[in-house]
Amino acid sequence: MRLLLVCVGRLKAGPERALAARYIERAAATGRAIGFSQVDLRELGESRAARAEDRKREEAKALAAQIPPRALVIVLDKTGTQMASREFAAKLGRARDAAIADAALVIGGPDGLDAAFLASASVTLGLGNMTWPHQLVRIMAAEQIYRAMTILSGHPYHRD
Repeated sequence: MRLLLVCVGRLKAGPERALAARYIERAAATGRAIGFSQVDLRELGESRAARAEDRKREEAKALAAQIPPRALVIVLDKTGTQMASREFAAKLGRARDAAIADAALVIGGPDGLDAAFLASASVTLGLGNMTWPHQLVRIMAAEQIYRAMTILSGHPYHRD
């Protein structure tokens, strides 16, 4: 299975970008041994449309173009269900075991995600009710992907 972290917005060089990249690299290295052929980050530019609804629609089109057909699509949204790390890992493991070729974890832009794109997602995942900067959300998502790879590989999990 190929796992993609697809994000609206490009991080500038700096500690946030380096930390997200580090988690992605670690997840890729761990994942290869357990059936995850790739773990990649894809960054898309933010729309420059004047209206928020137009920006979300343009960004949804760009996001959809980055996601392979029939992929498991997990979107991060404030309306999403909160999920423990073990649950998230199990969801990815079940998708891998069901021979789903691709999974995409999607982070929208500052205005959120287009309603139609959000409705088409396989899973809507929330990180709680607080507002988080996009840089930190990207790091947290990358870390959870890495954590899922370690859980699925049988590495001792400190929360057990």
